[in-house]
Amino acid sequence: MDASGPGPAVANILVVDDSPTNLKVLSHMLAERGYKARLVPNGELALKAATALPPDLILLDINMRGMDGFEVCRRLKADPSLREVPVIFLSGLIETGEKIKAFAVGGVDYVTKPFQFDEVDARINTHLKLRSLQRKLEAFNRDLQGIVQEQVREISDSQMATIFALSKLAEYRDAETGNHLARVQRYCRTLAVHLARRKVYGDLLNATFIEDLYHASPLHDIGKVGIPDHILLKPQPLTPEELNVMQTHTLLGARALSSILSQYPNNHFLKMGVDLARSHHERWDASGYPDGLAGAAIPLSARIHVIADQYDALRSPRPYKPAFDAARTYRILTEGDGRTLPAHFDPEVLEAFKQAAPEFEAIGEALRDDKANAAPRPRTGREREGEGSVRR
Repeated sequence: MDASGPGPAVANILVVDDSPTNLKVLSHMLAERGYKARLVPNGELALKAATALPPDLILLDINMRGMDGFEVCRRLKADPSLREVPVIFLSGLIETGEKIKAFAVGGVDYVTKPFQFDEVDARINTHLKLRSLQRKLEAFNRDLQGIVQEQVREISDSQMATIFALSKLAEYRDAETGNHLARVQRYCRTLAVHLARRKVYGDLLNATFIEDLYHASPLHDIGKVGIPDHILLKPQPLTPEELNVMQTHTLLGARALSSILSQYPNNHFLKMGVDLARSHHERWDASGYPDGLAGAAIPLSARIHVIADQYDALRSPRPYKPAFDAARTYRILTEGDGRTLPAHFDPEVLEAFKQAAPEFEAIGEALRDDKANAAPRPRTGREREGEGSVRR
């Protein structure tokens, strides 16, 4: 049987009547027209038969011993698997009120006894066709929904790829190469998953938050495109004035993303991008910038990102240091080394990192830069900017 539903010749019709004579007559008539009829003498058996094998249509008497037809129909319509089955009442009741009641409980038609079977057959055929069309429409809507979801997914994927590419361009300008952004994305997601298991931030750390964090992570340094080359790429130490300019990348990035967010105020991904761009240098102990935020005033996404980003900085080679191994990196982040202090990090996020550390090591190994990407190069302003915590 296909999704369009049965045709009249194969329709499965449940006939419910407590009169053996009526059942015999209807059985004979239905068989002559090619229908498959199932006969039951009361409401209780009708419900059991319908539940066991949902029919394509039900012919239902009203006045029966025990449960009457109205109650049978009510129960059928209360069952999600049976509520769409068309019910045609066949009854000797001719009062208008009874007919109205039949439609009120969910019947689709009403035929008064004694009946002509040509009339009954016409009503059956009409409602089977309507049910078939209804099924076709439901199938079409399901297919359409799937097509729309696939197109939305493709659009979303292409948008995320574009965002990542733009973030990568900003990173290349700063001489940061390799898989840094991809690794930090993975670290952020892994850390957020472990933090969610700790259940300290309630419903905030849901699947949507974690997915948004993964995709928004590359936007954190997007403001670097607004920093002049003579500062961003300067090989000598930055002057205090130049360092102040360097630190404005947080505000430049947040401002650029906020202008887009103003057009799409309900976009949670963009909101997270703004938070990351502005606050990824804030520290739990208020020693960061640009706003000197402390503790829970720092957006949670930025509190997660800072550990992911600093882990990658420690594990990556730099002209002024080799790549630290996983054990040394773990000690520096959890115990401090004079530049990076545990007080810089949200204690709960740091605890989640301790649990996730083996996964971080596996991610770093899987996305390790090749030797070309790891070759020594001049230290840029970006790296010197981070010397107050991890030298980068």
